[in-house]
Amino acid sequence: MPTTPAPTTAQTPTADPVPAAPPPRTGRRVVIVGGGFGGLAVARRLADTDLHVTLIDRSNHHLFQPLLYQVASAALAPADIAEPIRSIIGGHDNIEVRLAEVEAVQPAARSLSLRGGEELGWDWLVLAAGARHGYFGRPEWEAEAPGLKTLPDALEIRRRVLLAFEQAEWETDPHLRAALMTFVVVGGGPTGVELAGSIADIASQSLPGDFRRVDTRQTKVVLVEAGTSVLGSFAPPLREAAAEQLRALGVELRLGAPVEKLDEHGVVVKGERIAAGTVLWAAGNEASPIGRSLGVPLDRAGRVIVGPDLSVEGHPDLFVIGDQAHVEGPTGLVPGVAPAAQQMGRLVARNILADHQRRPRKAFSYRDKGSMATIGRSKAVAQLGRLRLRGYLAWLLWAIVHLATISTFRNRVLVFIKWGWAWFTFDRSSRIVWTQAPARPPPPPEG
Repeated sequence: MPTTPAPTTAQTPTADPVPAAPPPRTGRRVVIVGGGFGGLAVARRLADTDLHVTLIDRSNHHLFQPLLYQVASAALAPADIAEPIRSIIGGHDNIEVRLAEVEAVQPAARSLSLRGGEELGWDWLVLAAGARHGYFGRPEWEAEAPGLKTLPDALEIRRRVLLAFEQAEWETDPHLRAALMTFVVVGGGPTGVELAGSIADIASQSLPGDFRRVDTRQTKVVLVEAGTSVLGSFAPPLREAAAEQLRALGVELRLGAPVEKLDEHGVVVKGERIAAGTVLWAAGNEASPIGRSLGVPLDRAGRVIVGPDLSVEGHPDLFVIGDQAHVEGPTGLVPGVAPAAQQMGRLVARNILADHQRRPRKAFSYRDKGSMATIGRSKAVAQLGRLRLRGYLAWLLWAIVHLATISTFRNRVLVFIKWGWAWFTFDRSSRIVWTQAPARPPPPPEG
């Protein structure tokens, strides 16, 4: 009598894997405004909990701002330092991402207003909307001197810088040509130092072979700073080292020289006009205007003054973090840098979970991981506690730290490859600009 063979492993049908069930929802909602370092830190800590998390941002991407100046100076492309927010945190069942702009917050009603008129409620709200460049009461200067906070800012700066050389190539008046090849950077903090060094570097190393009628090595870069030194938050020896490295690149420093006038033809400092086809702004920050709708105390830069647990006085369910928050530490105001925002975000997430689980909150304690600023090829300064580095070692440490902290592995690889290529070839491969906007008018000839 024939027998039926036992089924083999290959013949046995396999069932699709059953995904793990998400934690049951409690119906309690956390709304995060801003997908920067602080906002993402909150969302990541609350991922896969039983809280419903909504992250709102008016851009669809998270931006690695410390390398934004490299997009402005044509070393990197926008996609090298930006990643869609959905691809970073959208895989968690309890998190939703919304592309929208918040216009106002009503703390008493636990509601916020989105552009278009929609209202959104919350049980906890985290404001991490960041800051924009501030012009010290002269907003009309922004049209002539763009700042550097977003990808559109970086692309506009890159467009102005590269088109200035294109105009100079065909300008026959020597005074106008010199003005077109003069770049003024206002502000001697890390962003200003990095921008000035990058422009000097691209003019002397990357562009000379591209032009026939002008020598881009004759470019003049002027760094204007109202204070008495660049990188004022660094130790004095590092400030001096940074100034020396900038001068070695050919950057002219104007210290103790606040801008008195700024227009499309240049700037006036200490009564002297500097004719320049391109002026860039890196002199100040102003917190997101959302904070003004809260009806709570703000500091001079528009930052919301928060308590030890990073909540707003009188509104324990409302937190403000990152560049939007005024946070006092043991040595003064906590700086508006990415590590501080991430630390704030992680603490706020822990405090929200503590509220949810009826545990006591913790106070914020900032851990200073040091400061670094890069100036050019093999030129940088770094202070890590008592350790002070300058030159190549500081630059190498800066590169390692920034590669390690880029949000995604893909972008780490892309940036590493482009940095390696630029190191050996001096080539900045992202020198594409759009020309729909009119070219900047050159300053009038002297005399």
